[in-house]
Formats: sequence, C-alpha cells, structure tokens
Amino acid sequence: MSDQTRTAVLSPAARETSWERLGSERFDVVVIGGGVVGAGAALDAATRGLTVALVEARDLASGTSSRSSKMFHGGLRYLEQLEFGLVREALHERELSMSTLAPHLVKPLKFLYPLTHRVWERPYVAAGIFLYDTLGGAKSVPRQKHLSRAGALRMSPGLKRDVLTGGVRYYDTLVDDARHTMTVARTAAHYGAVVRTSTQVVGFVKEADRITGVTVRDSEDGRETTVQAGVVINASGVWTDEVQSIAGGKGKFRVRASKGVHLVVGRDKINSDAAMILRTEKSVLFIIPWGKHWIIGTTDTDWALDLAHPAATKADIDYILTHVNAAVAIPLTPADIEGVYAGLRPLLAGESEETSKLSREHAVARVAPGLVAIAGGKYTTYRVMGADAVDEAAKDLPIRVAGSVTEKVPLVGADGYFALVNQADQVAETYGLPPHRVTHLLDRYGSLLHEVLAASQDRPELLRPLGGAEDYLAAEVVYAVEAEGALHLEDVLARRTRISIEYAHRGVDCAQQVADLMAPVLGWDEATIAREVELYNARVKAEKESQAELTDGSADALRAAAPEARAEILEPVPVPAH
Repeated sequence: MSDQTRTAVLSPAARETSWERLGSERFDVVVIGGGVVGAGAALDAATRGLTVALVEARDLASGTSSRSSKMFHGGLRYLEQLEFGLVREALHERELSMSTLAPHLVKPLKFLYPLTHRVWERPYVAAGIFLYDTLGGAKSVPRQKHLSRAGALRMSPGLKRDVLTGGVRYYDTLVDDARHTMTVARTAAHYGAVVRTSTQVVGFVKEADRITGVTVRDSEDGRETTVQAGVVINASGVWTDEVQSIAGGKGKFRVRASKGVHLVVGRDKINSDAAMILRTEKSVLFIIPWGKHWIIGTTDTDWALDLAHPAATKADIDYILTHVNAAVAIPLTPADIEGVYAGLRPLLAGESEETSKLSREHAVARVAPGLVAIAGGKYTTYRVMGADAVDEAAKDLPIRVAGSVTEKVPLVGADGYFALVNQADQVAETYGLPPHRVTHLLDRYGSLLHEVLAASQDRPELLRPLGGAEDYLAAEVVYAVEAEGALHLEDVLARRTRISIEYAHRGVDCAQQVADLMAPVLGWDEATIAREVELYNARVKAEKESQAELTDGSADALRAAAPEARAEILEPVPVPAH
C-alpha cells in the first residue's frame, strides 16, 4: 500500500517533505506542542481552512498526554467543588467522542462507587451522579443503579466487606490517551496540517513588536530553519512558561506542574467486574481495568524538577498501595507491580498552594501580538480548548476565519468502525487471526485496521505476536514507523503500544525484536539498532532505580541520568520560581 492510498501518513519520507515545507511556506497558524491540546488546535485550525504547522520537540503525546488515568471522563469529583460548567462541558465532549468522533478509541466503562456511610451518603452521592448522568446529555451509557452491600460485593468481590455499606454503579469512559492524541494529530495531517515531531522551537521571529514565526531545530540532527506564521499558538502544557520565556516578556498566566503517579498490576490481583472510585483524605483513587491489568492512581503533588521525565518515588508508590489496600481484601505488594508511570498536570497557578485546588479550567490569552497561549483544562475537553485557542488566534489573522467544525469531524479510523465490529469474524478469517485479536486491533486502529495488516500480504510473519509482548503483532511495530510517526524504540514501546507499562519487563525483553522491525523502515544500521536498545534499557533501569528513592530530588537525579533518545534536544531556558 503506497503513502498516497493511506490515511494521513506520518512516514520517514513525509517527515523530510515536512521539513522542506516548514522552511519554505508561510503558515496561517503554527502550533507548538504535540500533546492532545496542540493536536486538537492543529485539527481545529486545519478544518477551518487555515494553513497549519504543528511542531513537537519530542514525540506526539510524549508528555502529559500519554500519562493520564486513561479516562475520558467528566470529572465527577468536580461537582463537589461546584464546577458545574466544567463538568457539563466535559460530559458533552465525552458523549461526542464515544458516539461520533472516536468510538474506536473511547469506550464505556462500568464503575462502582462504594458507599461507606449509612444514612446521608447514598442520597448525597445519588444526587451528584444524577447530575453527572444528565448534565452532558449522555445517551451512550446507562444511568446509575443503586446496590446493597451484597450487590456491590457481587460486582466487586475483591473489596473488604467491612469497608462498604452499599454502592452505586455508574458509567464513565476509557481511552488509550497516547493513541488518541496521535490519532488527533494524524487527523489534522489528513486535513492538510504539517505535523512534525522531533522539531523543537528554539526562538521566535519578530518584526517590530509582533511575532511572525519561530525558529525550529531538528531534534535528530540539529538542523535549524525559520517558519513564517500569521500567528503562533503555544500549547506546550507544562512547558508553557519555558516557551514564553523564549518569546520574551511576561505571560498572562502561569502554569504549575502537579505530579500524578499510577501503578499497573495484573487483573488477577483484584477481583472485580467494574472499575472503582475510592475516596482518600485528599482526593480520590481510581482502579481502572486496562486489558489484562488494573491501573491504580493517582497522586497529586507539586513538581518543580525535570518536566520531560517526572520520576515516581517509593513514597508515591507506598501512598497508592496504602490507600488501595485499605479497601481490597487481598493486599497488594510491591512485587505485584508490573508498571509505574508518572505524569504532570499543567495546572493554572492560583493563590492556593495545594495543587489539588488549582484550577482545572483552561485559560487562553494573547500574550503578545502574534502569540496566543493556552493552558490548564482536562484531557476530555481538548477539542474545546483547541477551538478556543484558534478563536483567539484568528483575531491576529487578516482574513475571515470560519467557525470551529471539529464537533462534526470524526477522527481517522472512526468512519466504518461499527460495521467492522460486526464483521470481526470475517476479518479474522481473512487474515487467519483469532477474532479476539481483530477486536483488539479495531479498538486501537478502528477502520485503519486493513492498513495496519496490509504489509502482511507479502510478509506473513508480521501477523505473529511479539516475543515477550504477545498482545501486539509485529505488523503494529512496522505500521507505527511507516504511518504513525514513531522515530525511536521508546516511541513504539511507550506510546504506539503500551508495552512499557503492561509487562513486568517493561519492554526490555522485546526491545531487540522491535528495533529489528523498525530498522529497515528508518534505515538503521547495526550500530544504530544497538544504540536504540541500549538507550531504552537505560531508560527502564533509571526509572526502576528512581522508584526506589524516597524523595523527588533523589528520584529525579537518577531518572535524569538516562540519556535522551533524541540527542539534539536543547535544555529548556530556566524559568524563575512562581
């Protein structure tokens, strides 16, 4: 299958073409940041008919957007903070993605809310979940159902009997955040945006007092070029202040990073048919089903160290284990942990020093003529954030800009997905795969499934599972490089697949095989293959060692010691403390 017949290919060849276009064309909008908000802004601008370039210093979703709780949720707990507008907006976006925009990626998720107090809690929780069920116009998930203690324990037998008096079943949604973000970016490319990873903004171009473009550096080989723009959108998340400091002057708001840590354990470690939400003294703890695993989190602590590689500590891990073990019948131990990941929330800095009380609302500001910044918000509201950023950016363009249409634009892979679900058995027979394998592929690629498997017609060995990571086919690795923009081993093991958190070896056992599959597409020689494997193994070693440390400082020092796969990344400009 040629690049011309594929959908929005982010291939090595397209990458070189994109570099030439960045240096030779003038774009209406340049978006900085390949997280979900940057990808959403690029898609929004492109579907309004604007010329768009999206540049990302590392990989798509390499920051916050691959390290969430894996839920496309409305924020049930924000009802207690009376943030009805935020919850309504998020629930509307949840329904839209589940039904229209990304049904292949955003899935209904059954939850149990355990009740722990006898008289007042049930009506209180019922009222909150009633609002949750109705605020966003949900049509794709059932409404709440009340359960006795016995009913709750039938749904989640792994809970301690004495920690609950009953329960409420409700629904939210599950999403592979990294795949979703990458798919938003590919959809932007499908509608004409230039999308280029490993492309770091190192300077801004100014004419008089106006920003008219950016200087970018290729993080792979150090080349630099200037990109001309009508307006620049800074959607760099926790790097917002750093990017603003490169542009000069003060921003209209500041961003603080809050660290959230999640643990991944085997599905057999907790006996439950539903996800669970547990209250803690500070916030809530989610126990989320994830294939053959549970994801448990999260923490919420201030972070002022390395933004690219936040480190989980033993203290973070112990905090989560302590709280989950207060509720489950069979305690989890450190030996049960198969994966750990830490992400940073980009919170709008307020007067409160407690990160959990900083705003989850987003803010958009024109920080200088030709420069718009957007920050804050929730993963779920990425589409609204992207539209708001482009609305503000449009004021700097001398042309009439159409309104946002992304509410009506399904992501690539959505069109035809439901039909393929009904045809899964026939598709499985066509490729000689088990039906469960086709279902897994459909939930990752949607109707792009045939593109993923096309190479297997000439190379049937690509239909074999990876050694040591049997949930994934060799074909998925090849497709990640040929069409999804993966440039390094880490990109495939941590984001195009989730091998780095789903297997106790964290990707080390299959690193060589994956690198060998990537090599022909990327033109790697034996030395480059060996270097990629060595770099990935060093990353895993550093992460494991950092997770034995008690403090953020010592954990950060160990994690930061692992070298970057992207050798030409420049150190960010220091930003004064908030």
